Amino acid sequence: MKKWKVAGINFDHMHMSMLLGDAYSNSNVEIVGVCHERVEEMADSIESFHISQDRVYSDYKACLDETQPDIVIICPANKDHLEWTRKIAEHGEGYHIVVEKPFALTLSDAQEMINVVEATGKKLVCNWPLAWYPSHVTAKRLIDEGLIGELLDIHYYDGNMADDDVISGDQLWLLNKEQGGGSLQDYLGYGVTLGTWFMNDKLPKSVTAFATVRDGEEIDRHSITVCEYDTGLSKFETRWDMLSNPWEEQPLPKTGFILVGSQGTIASFDYAEVVEVQLRKDKQRLDIPVDTLQAPQQNFCQYLIHCIENNLGVEGPISAKTSKIGQMIVTAAEMSIEQRRTVAVEELF
Repeated sequence: MKKWKVAGINFDHMHMSMLLGDAYSNSNVEIVGVCHERVEEMADSIESFHISQDRVYSDYKACLDETQPDIVIICPANKDHLEWTRKIAEHGEGYHIVVEKPFALTLSDAQEMINVVEATGKKLVCNWPLAWYPSHVTAKRLIDEGLIGELLDIHYYDGNMADDDVISGDQLWLLNKEQGGGSLQDYLGYGVTLGTWFMNDKLPKSVTAFATVRDGEEIDRHSITVCEYDTGLSKFETRWDMLSNPWEEQPLPKTGFILVGSQGTIASFDYAEVVEVQLRKDKQRLDIPVDTLQAPQQNFCQYLIHCIENNLGVEGPISAKTSKIGQMIVTAAEMSIEQRRTVAVEELF
């Protein structure tokens, strides 16, 4: 069995340890190197994944040259996704690249990221952690099976407390608008990218968005984005002032998705053990246990390697195609907020 070599480069975003954990959990994967300008910020990952000092780098070129990875995971600040995708793609003969959410800061950045990786013949994926939540995977299966008829609209709500436990130290860039901080940049991509997946890559006709900014801050703490589809209106709401962090205790309202179909509705909440369903035909309400995820669909690393080994295109929310549609909606939402108007999606083509 081939051992796939994985390197983690740029630890700006706290999710790098989670991504390396996904890689480490696969028996056919070896973490061959980690790299960050400030080596001390990698200490927890180095200890957790038993990475020897000769595999620890502060220079990404040396890391790539000496370890020769097959797959490179990058977690730069949001505004630097294009810069680091280009750096990795254009070094050597190219690598499969995993970028942690959000896909990019702008739609043009997203397209350029796709272009530079396509030129190497390798794969580019954007990891959205919610894509691997059993509740949302189960909801997608039920939609595809026709349980609730045609999917008409989506109601998404997500975020966190954004307190000092979440944003401090080397994560303070999240409070900088130019760096890609704020609740909209942090969470809207989740909602509209998985929403696009639920909608089978359908584009909305228009986007209208609003956001609130506290006095003395430059980033939003709360945003609402309304997407007009030909089937109805969908709402995507992000908050950075929740009463609790959903991974510790679900706040009210609960975080996740309400998926309204022509014949019923699915409630798929983050971390839930069941998805809740109500059907139009008899008003019946059901609790359906979430699916147990099976390999190679348990995490991004399993799935990406499966696609590489079998010469398959990447599909679903982590694909560049679906993530780009999500980025299109995020860009339209930002335009709407800045220009105080509804943005027709066709303006972005």
